Order: sequence, then C-alpha cells, then structure tokens
Amino acid sequence: MVKHTEPDQTLIKMPSLRAVKAFVAAARYQNFTRAAEALCVTQAAISRQIRELEEHLGAELFSRAGRAVELTAAGAIFFDAVQLSFTNIAQAAERVRNSELPKQRVTLCCSPAFANFWLGPRLPAFFEAYPEIDLDLVVTQNFLTLENGLRPDIIICKMAKGGDGYHSQPLMCDVIYPVCTPQYLAQHPEVATLEGIRDSALLNLSPYGRSQVAEHVDWKVWFAYQEVDFAQRASHAPLLFSANDFNVLLQLTLAHQGVALGWHYLVAPLVEQGLLVRPVEERLVHRNTLHYLSFNETRSHDPSCCKLREWLAEQFEGEALEDDNADR
Repeated sequence: MVKHTEPDQTLIKMPSLRAVKAFVAAARYQNFTRAAEALCVTQAAISRQIRELEEHLGAELFSRAGRAVELTAAGAIFFDAVQLSFTNIAQAAERVRNSELPKQRVTLCCSPAFANFWLGPRLPAFFEAYPEIDLDLVVTQNFLTLENGLRPDIIICKMAKGGDGYHSQPLMCDVIYPVCTPQYLAQHPEVATLEGIRDSALLNLSPYGRSQVAEHVDWKVWFAYQEVDFAQRASHAPLLFSANDFNVLLQLTLAHQGVALGWHYLVAPLVEQGLLVRPVEERLVHRNTLHYLSFNETRSHDPSCCKLREWLAEQFEGEALEDDNADR
C-alpha cells in the first residue's frame, strides 16, 4: 500500500517567493519603477506581484502617494522578517556557488588584536603567494561559544583545544613589556623607571572576556611579577584607563596618552619602526600562557587549508620573539 505524504501546510501557506522578491525591492527603493529596474522586470510586473502578495496576506503592504510608496505598519513587520530571510538565502546560495569554483575558500578565526596588528600587515604577502586561495577571516573575542554552524578551518587563540575534531600545535608564549611613544617618554622621563611607570598615565587591558580562556595579565599582575607594589601608586597619579579591546589601548598609546602593556608579537613591528619605545627593559615572559594554532582535522587533506597552516607556522618560526633563556 502506497503511503501518501500529508499536505505541508507551512509550505502551502507560503507566499510566492517571486512576489516577496518584488516586495523587498519596492520596500528598499520606495518606488515601483526603481524596483522594476533593480530586478530587470517591468513596473507592471512589480505592481502585479505586490497586488497578489497583498491578496495572499489579506493586508495592504504599501500606502501609495503618486510614484512614491511607503510601507504600512503591516508592510514594515513583513519587511523586517523577509529581508533577513532573503539575506540568509542569498548568502547560502553564494556559498554553494563558491563551492563549485576552482578557487578554494579557507576560514581563519582569530582575535581582533591578532587580526589587526599581526595578521593584517602580512596578508598582502599571503595573497601574492597564494592567489588560488580565498580567505574568510572571522574575528571574535569569545572562542568558547562560536556562532552556531561555524567551524573554522583554523583557529588561533590561547586555548589548547579548538573543540572536538581539532588538532592544536603551540606557536609561542606571551612576552609582555611596557610601551609608549618616544614623544611621551620625552615629556615624561620619569617613566624610565618602574615606579615612574606605576605613577604615570596607564592604559590597562581589562580581563573581561579573557580570563575564561587563559590567565590574564594587567598592570597589577605585571607589576607583581616585577615585585613592585601597585597599591603604592601615587594618589595624584594621572589617568588609569581600562578597556578589554587591545586595539583601543594601542590607538591611545600611539596618540601619546600614556603607557600600555605590549604583547611582543603584536607591538614588535611598531617598536622596530620607532613608533613605540620600551621605556624600561623589564618584561614578563609568561611561559605558561601559550598561543595555539588549532586545525580542523576534517580538512587535513585539503591543500589550501594545509598551505595556510604551514604559512602561519612559518611566520612564527621566522620571528625571534624573545631570548629563550630570558627569565620571568
């Protein structure tokens, strides 16, 4: 006996996607003629599709005033919902089309600071060396709860495991030291001592969103390693600004606003260029805090993913991050 499928009421009640497409275009341009031009159809076709959609929904979607149209309250509700759905459909279709192209797409996930100060300056060289690879960069501060459905090919962060199905390799440990601009040092020569830095304008990286991944280092922790009591900071000391975004802190540092802690792999190029200086030699070599490259094992046979992984590893191998014999 043949089993018949029951009618799918959800699909049956769905309006025509062609009509919805005409509605979205008209809502965006607030003009049926411009909507027709955008979709390469006639203005009459747009009017007909929208009239059919309004009949299907039992509600007027536009109020018409001459050539211009405006969304009604019902139209605004419907537009808010369908434009997001259409965006998702368009993006999914693009991903499917790209999967059939000869160029290979690789997804790399990292922190904003890593993307801005380490990766960004090196990307032109990567693009030149591997023109056959299309790179998708996903920037996040929260590696513990990535967006549903997101499984990057490569993750660079301080977690030893990028999740089930990932293999991790260590890249480096944290080397942290104070930095400021040459101008700030010239105007505040007292920051050439640890106590002078403690009592100066400090730009501080807060632990929000970081402590759950690895031990956090802020000015209080850094001074404790140097056996300097941060609690003795002078009562008349100037600015103590905290933010959980290293990009903001470095922008303020480059604007001569104070002294920040610099992570060597991020600030070394700026020091080499003379944009930043190290006012003191003291540093913290945090051997227990490692950065890892986590590789999605399902892509282990994908040539493009392997090329990016090898390129990233080579970039770290080519950097003298600090003397391995340096103590803490």
